Amino acid sequence: MRKRIAKPRASYRIIQVPMDPPLLARVDSAAAHVAESRSAYIRGACEWRLRREEAEALDRRYIEGYRRKPEKQAWGKLGAKLLARRLRGDRW
Repeated sequence: MRKRIAKPRASYRIIQVPMDPPLLARVDSAAAHVAESRSAYIRGACEWRLRREEAEALDRRYIEGYRRKPEKQAWGKLGAKLLARRLRGDRW
């Protein structure tokens, strides 16, 4: 007889999130549309927003880096030539 190995359960904390009734109705409708619970839908929305904010922060760092130390014009021209050569051979 095989022993059942229990999978570790995710550790969640219960929180309260105040919402006005129209927003709550929209969240419930959207969650039902994708066949998720309200809490799973809200968790997914929070995770999506955090990923988006992290990506925006990386974009800002990238832009600031180029403003501090811009690319030399010769490197830009070389990159454009290499890209043009590469794209010529690609089938779209």
